[in-house]
Amino acid sequence: MGNESGDNLSPAIGNPPVQMRQQTKQTSRNTDLVKNLSLYKEFQAEREEILKHKWIESEKAGYDVGFDQALVDWIVNHRPSWRKSRQIVES
Repeated sequence: MGNESGDNLSPAIGNPPVQMRQQTKQTSRNTDLVKNLSLYKEFQAEREEILKHKWIESEKAGYDVGFDQALVDWIVNHRPSWRKSRQIVES
């Protein structure tokens, strides 16, 4: 069954249209770009620290303290010193 309308749709079932494949490639490139940005890397590193803090605090409490509580506690009690130590390492 061919594509007789002349539009951008692929004739085979299961193959996405050319435009969709191009958008997927562009999205993939954008994702790679974002992952390489230093701001994104800092966000990821900070998130990992918050998750570690959540695990430690949950173990102490004997129950899951939740991400929000761990986030606030980490920001108030640990973020400034963590950032300072990151600046020393990166300098």
